[in-house]
Amino acid sequence: MALTSPRLTRTFFSRDPVIVARDLLGRILFYRTPQGLLAGRIVETEAYTGEADAASHAFRGRTARNAVMFGAAGHAYVYFTYGMHYCLNVTADAPGVAGAVLLRALELLAGLEIMRRRGDHGPEVRLLSGPGKIGRGFGLDLKDSGRDFTRGPLGLAAGTPVPDREVAVSRRIGISRAVDLPYRFSVIGSLSVSGRAPHPALPQRGREIVAASPRGGGK
Repeated sequence: MALTSPRLTRTFFSRDPVIVARDLLGRILFYRTPQGLLAGRIVETEAYTGEADAASHAFRGRTARNAVMFGAAGHAYVYFTYGMHYCLNVTADAPGVAGAVLLRALELLAGLEIMRRRGDHGPEVRLLSGPGKIGRGFGLDLKDSGRDFTRGPLGLAAGTPVPDREVAVSRRIGISRAVDLPYRFSVIGSLSVSGRAPHPALPQRGREIVAASPRGGGK
């Protein structure tokens, strides 16, 4: 498996965030740092569909904090939360439409020793099992917001897409608004999924959720 190539293209990201969230499963987040390569396979995501989504940071319109969400797709949107965590999102949809996908969990592929030196001493399979853990493990902060995933040291590689039979769909977690939207996608059986893994036997799965999204399945 190639950890850094080929990269996902701008076209991949320029779609309905729900589609992008589903299709990011199995892809590889990587970061070439002075200390070495960091990489992980994406096993959990959440979609946020912009100004129509009450749980989105863009719900009340454009601000200095969320401006990158309104730009071109395929960029990093990093935000600081709970006074301690940096969380990484991928911008999606058309320019001017503030869609984003939160990366919730990864399976570690490269960079274990670097993360250990940063104080991450838990089980390897759980090192990146949450959005705050991804931010810490990859050494991200607000200066990384706006980075282009299609070029530069922080990127997303094609990896191996996950078939629908291996995807669980559930409600988003850790939010207080729009809680019933089934926009959380995860790889069934992955030990790196954050919190309690959703039960795979849901009434709607994979492409059915995408087809039911507000954009009607995208462009």
